Amino acid sequence: MATLDWVDWVNHQRLLGPIGNIPTADAEQTYSAQRDMLDMIK
Repeated sequence: MATLDWVDWVNHQRLLGPIGNIPTADAEQTYSAQRDMLDMIK
């Protein structure tokens, strides 16, 4: 259970400086939305 708590913390609460001080999950969601938008334009 401790491992799952750590993974949740890493993905949803830890802020990463190289990607704009946002959680990893938020960065991934933004990336996916931008990629989907580009796919719609093509």
